[in-house]
Amino acid sequence: MQPSQSRDFTPQDSTFKIFHELMPRRIREILLVLSPFDAFIMEEDGSLATRIATEYKGLNLSNPPRMTQVKSAADALKAIRSHRYDLVITMPQVGDMDCVALGAEIKKIQSRLPVVLLAHRLSGLIPDPEQGRIKGIDHFFLWSPNPAFLLALVKSLEDRLNVDSDTRAAMVRVLILVEDSPRYRSILLPLIYREVVQQTQAVLNETINVDHRLLKMRARPKVLVAESYEQALSLYHRYQSYVFGIISDTRFRKKGQLDDTAGISLFNHVRQEIPDLPLLLLSAEPANRDRALGIPAVFLDKNDPDLVAGIHQFFLTHLGFGDFVFRLPDNSEIDRADTLAVFEKKLAQIPEESFIFHARRNHFSNWIMARSEIELASRLHTIRLDDSAPPAELRRQTIAMIHEVRRIRQQGVVGRFSPTDYDAQIMDFVKIGTGSMGGKALGLAFLASGQRHRRLIADFPGLPVSIPRTLVVTTDGFDSFIDHNHLDPHSLPKDDAAIAAIFLAAEMPLWLIDQLVPFLAQNREPLTVRSSSILEDAHFRPFAGLYSTYMLPNNQSDPEQRLGYLINAIKLVYASTYFAGPQAFARSTHSSGRQEGMAVIIQALTGRRHGDFFYPAVSGVARSYNYYPLGEMTPDDGIVNLALGFGKTVVEGEQSLRFSPPYPEHLPQFSTVDDMLANGQRFFYALKMVDYPETLAFSRTANLERREIDAAAGDKPVAMLTSSYLADEHRIRDSGSGGLRVVTFARILKHQMIPLPEVLTELLEIGRQGMGSAVEIEFAVDLPDGKDRARCHLLQIRPVAAGSINAPVRITDRERAQAFCSSSQALGNGEFRDIKDIILVTLLEADGPSAKETAREIGRINSTLITEKRPYILIGPGRWGSADPWLGIPVQWEDISGVSAIVECLLAGFNADASQGSHFFQNITAMGIPYLTVNELTDRSEDFLNREWLAGRPAPIRGKLVSHIRLNAPITIKIDGHTGQGILFTREMKKR
Repeated sequence: MQPSQSRDFTPQDSTFKIFHELMPRRIREILLVLSPFDAFIMEEDGSLATRIATEYKGLNLSNPPRMTQVKSAADALKAIRSHRYDLVITMPQVGDMDCVALGAEIKKIQSRLPVVLLAHRLSGLIPDPEQGRIKGIDHFFLWSPNPAFLLALVKSLEDRLNVDSDTRAAMVRVLILVEDSPRYRSILLPLIYREVVQQTQAVLNETINVDHRLLKMRARPKVLVAESYEQALSLYHRYQSYVFGIISDTRFRKKGQLDDTAGISLFNHVRQEIPDLPLLLLSAEPANRDRALGIPAVFLDKNDPDLVAGIHQFFLTHLGFGDFVFRLPDNSEIDRADTLAVFEKKLAQIPEESFIFHARRNHFSNWIMARSEIELASRLHTIRLDDSAPPAELRRQTIAMIHEVRRIRQQGVVGRFSPTDYDAQIMDFVKIGTGSMGGKALGLAFLASGQRHRRLIADFPGLPVSIPRTLVVTTDGFDSFIDHNHLDPHSLPKDDAAIAAIFLAAEMPLWLIDQLVPFLAQNREPLTVRSSSILEDAHFRPFAGLYSTYMLPNNQSDPEQRLGYLINAIKLVYASTYFAGPQAFARSTHSSGRQEGMAVIIQALTGRRHGDFFYPAVSGVARSYNYYPLGEMTPDDGIVNLALGFGKTVVEGEQSLRFSPPYPEHLPQFSTVDDMLANGQRFFYALKMVDYPETLAFSRTANLERREIDAAAGDKPVAMLTSSYLADEHRIRDSGSGGLRVVTFARILKHQMIPLPEVLTELLEIGRQGMGSAVEIEFAVDLPDGKDRARCHLLQIRPVAAGSINAPVRITDRERAQAFCSSSQALGNGEFRDIKDIILVTLLEADGPSAKETAREIGRINSTLITEKRPYILIGPGRWGSADPWLGIPVQWEDISGVSAIVECLLAGFNADASQGSHFFQNITAMGIPYLTVNELTDRSEDFLNREWLAGRPAPIRGKLVSHIRLNAPITIKIDGHTGQGILFTREMKKR
């Protein structure tokens, strides 16, 4: 393989940005100078403006030029002086002035303005255009009613204007037409453009998305016209590196005289320098056929009635248009390829003699060049068969180059899923349908775009960053499912289980099943099926964690069973749109009036199999804003919650490890050995991969199993991420075995096995800049395993309402004296009034069963207060919304949907730090609900809750677990977002 002689081929070259630079100069304004009679004749053939607009639209070309018509030379000169035009088209005689005089006058005003002479016939023109160039006239054509004629005329001028910039910017190919006869120029040019544009249209089926389709049209070959030997030779030498074919007449001017063999001489010169360049010789004299064969070049007789078919065949066979036809040396056909993906596959299958036959003739490069894959074609053009590189090795290199270009082209782009063209090895992110992808999928697409443009993989070689293989079923699928089954959202039952049963019994539309089958055929790894509602992860209305997510082992031998599991998971995600939690949240955010729509994300799970279980080594949530900074940390340093195994541990508020990315070794949770034992993660979530029944258990746990850390001590991730507690010495050792296993992540945070803190810092900054606000990113990490490198997978990004502080809030001494609750860690900003109700949890010691009953009791009181339209303050211990009832009260959103403020009390009886990183916490803060953390374990005067005073207030309900308190005077909440100070006070409170 010889090195490329043109621009270096890098992944960045394969992005679409380069296409935006192409075709910078356009013909946008055309002045038509037509006598009334000429205008009448042309209008009879069809309006010029209508014709060219129709042609542009039919070929999916953008921005047809605007035409202005005048009837005399005087009017034309006046118009040119007062308005900018890109092209003038005139007839031979325009009343007061002939075309030569008009052209000369135009050049005096604008010397670079192209002037085209358009005539109905050659006879009678003075001077004779076939005797040479006409002064003042740049181009001469004969009028043709062929719809493609005007397109060819305009595009040939645009190609002249842009060829220098486009060849430099993107190595755009050049096709040269040598023809001095206006008659044949007017016939051949539309034929050539029609072939070029239709070929470009044909390969657009391989494009990834709409932008790619539009941009790729700009990379079509340029067609340059020469009328003499000297012009042709000049164009050839100037653009020699980009010329991919020449079509030439045999007889035209050379050294100022007509030369019957000028075309022969031109082709002989070219053939000596480029032996494999496609050449087509045209002649009205059949005797020139033998001369063409001697060059060698393809020959066509101008008088042949099949001239059009002959030109079409030349484009297909020699210029690489149409299918690639694999042939043996005897020219017999053995196979075909219509797309680059099929071409790559067939290239590995053809006999070696076929590969050699095409490689020696540069057929591979020509065919790929015709598909506007310019950089790849340029590299393939350098391949030569010689003794130093055997054919088998060259074939391997050729296939590898094609595969790499297809992979890079897809990276960071949301492509359209095609059952026939889908390739799981290179298509990382595809979608089914044209509807909305929903908030969560749009966040993923944003991350994918950041991966592409910031080249995160290259930035962090020690921990490459990517998006897991993803398929999004847009809201088209949801709408079709609802319509196909005649489901009326307003008549659905209120019970979640009943709704799920209805959706499971419904039929999935056949068109969607037909799309899912080929996807599953190429994806055998475990999958997650996640919601992506239109409302989900919207700015400050996140709906985080309210809809369903399901994880599938996807390892059954029966494809129908795997498909059935996937379809059921999608149905249940659809069903969760109408579950109580999302509906209650929608009502509380005033979003229920918005159109409901659910997209679904099907994604390859991050992780590896360890025995009977599959899980990632590390999962986590990173926030760019830290609500509770300590020591030298600042809020903008961000905060990360890490857990071993699946991220359910973090997002549902169970025990995980917190650290700030700039300070990975500063771990307040692990200040002492006792802290590490008390706060270390004890359980993790893993997907069971064996012994599944015929029907998966589609419950909230989504087939995940909660495992004890010690029970999995033999798994490699557990061994790598835990430390050993030596009871005899009461210390924890980062290395070694034996003793109790404690999840410390020491190898990552202390010993820097992978640069996770640095990667997260960069990702948070990218997200913050891109979304214009603080962000939260969910991620998972695989650790190194043998030959496989560590890898960080980005799973989700959403904006968070952090630091939204407007006018300062002043808390007076009088108000402090009337306060029954005070916090030094309050979230929000402002003054909130007119609340008289409090739901107070009286449970002060961790008790799992009691915590669950407490959540149910809160839900009952919440329903009553919503009916009465009475907002309330919720006060309780531990971590609100935690899935672990030993850490806090495990309420769901529907249990507290009427809440107006929340107080979280840190007590000795609940071993939990303040909430941060969970879906529950994200939804609360995003809604702007005041959130006060009261640390009753400290002696600070800023933190207190006057429980004695609350116990003496009137209470419609005063229970063992929950009390409902109703005050006579309203409560006022004040929070100073600048200092984090917050108080709850009322006139009923006597001055302290």
